[in-house]
Amino acid sequence: MSRFFERYEADTSHFFDEVIAPDGIPRSHYDKLLHRFGKFSIDDVKARREVVNIFFRNQGITFTVYGEEEGVERIFPFDLIPRVVPANEWHTIEKGLVQRITALNEFLYDIYHTQKILKDKIIPPELILGSQHFRREFVGVTPPLGVYIHVTGSDIIRDREGNYLVLEDNLRTPSGVSYMLQNRQAMKRAFPVLFDKYKIRPIENYPQELLRTLQEITPNSRREPNVVVLTPGIYNSAYFEHSFLARQMGVELTEGKDLVVNDNKVYTRTTRGLERVDVIYRRVDDAFLDPLVFRPDSKLGVAGLVNAYRKGNVTLANAIGTGVADDKVIYSFVPAIIKYYLGEDPILQNVPTWLASNPSDLKYILENLGSLVVKAANESGGYGMLIGPESTIEQQENFAELIVANPRNYIAQPTISLSRHPSFYNDTDLYGCHIDLRPYVLYGKTVTIVPGGLTRVALKRGSLVVNSSQGGGSKDTWVVDE
Repeated sequence: MSRFFERYEADTSHFFDEVIAPDGIPRSHYDKLLHRFGKFSIDDVKARREVVNIFFRNQGITFTVYGEEEGVERIFPFDLIPRVVPANEWHTIEKGLVQRITALNEFLYDIYHTQKILKDKIIPPELILGSQHFRREFVGVTPPLGVYIHVTGSDIIRDREGNYLVLEDNLRTPSGVSYMLQNRQAMKRAFPVLFDKYKIRPIENYPQELLRTLQEITPNSRREPNVVVLTPGIYNSAYFEHSFLARQMGVELTEGKDLVVNDNKVYTRTTRGLERVDVIYRRVDDAFLDPLVFRPDSKLGVAGLVNAYRKGNVTLANAIGTGVADDKVIYSFVPAIIKYYLGEDPILQNVPTWLASNPSDLKYILENLGSLVVKAANESGGYGMLIGPESTIEQQENFAELIVANPRNYIAQPTISLSRHPSFYNDTDLYGCHIDLRPYVLYGKTVTIVPGGLTRVALKRGSLVVNSSQGGGSKDTWVVDE
């Protein structure tokens, strides 16, 4: 062990440690990293941490926390010690994600057309038709190439044995990819020599791959489709990402007020007049897209946009109605969905899940709230969740009332001992933090996955919540060829 890592205590008896094996020996794919860090003192690493802080401040890499009295803008927390994923493990993750996204897209096409999976009783129809994200208005509507989920960010964890499991799928407007890209740039500034020691697969081409995917789903045959990014505006928690991706792709960043629909076609206002828009990478939720169809009080969308979409004059990425497939209740059926559409067993398994809408599951959940993680079906960002082992009796009783009042809206899962990784965030100590991984999948004419993703870190000691809104941060993720 290097002198920098001398103080690190890996609890391999309770958690899978990403760096240290149960016998106390570092895993082989971390050898070069540990050797390099062995030349650093704590002060050396602190100096590099300041390099990263300056880079993040200069780039304006922030996120918004709603409800904070001291201000909403924060520099995104970044942990200096990168996560290393060997090529053979990444190969399994990649294959599993391609399989999963392919099946979920087949599922979305089916439920908005023949609904065969419901007729065959693989999934209870009431769970689909009763989902708040199922859009009856789009039954029979086929997006270009038959693709619904153009950008996906599935969250992957490792259990105590080191198995990769999918915790949830994010199929609507998944965020975080800008932090993945900026983390890499920050690490190159702080530790340039490490990039000579490892064969680290590049991720910098993600914006170009995203643009290519968006151009592939244009609804017409224009040689250079006009792509825009639609943002809710500067007060959205992911606004930095919206502006960053638009800039990297070389396309316009627009708000609803910048777009207009005329004769069921979408145009953007420019200094040269109106310009036709072919593809909208929208970071606005379904409910706010068009006040004529969804929420009439929405100021974020564009009146007439839905009709232009239905007429096939503009493509939305992701398609309207994809949220029904990342409903946490439907998540529990994904292994069956893969088997039904592809005739294959899942390469990446789900976390065991109980549905409160099932009477026997409901009984089990209510009797074991102190040991389970309970989630609302359509919440995100770590909200609407009870972590049983960390909760009080009062919190459990309050959650029990919510579950009984609306069982369709809740699932429960065992408290997984997420894998841990050494982290050095507060500049004073080196300790194990729980992590997950969010790879980003692009789906146009083909499926593309940049090698790596956003490793999110629960920076609070002992916490299992990796979301930035709940005190989490991130670290660079290296897929390496050994």
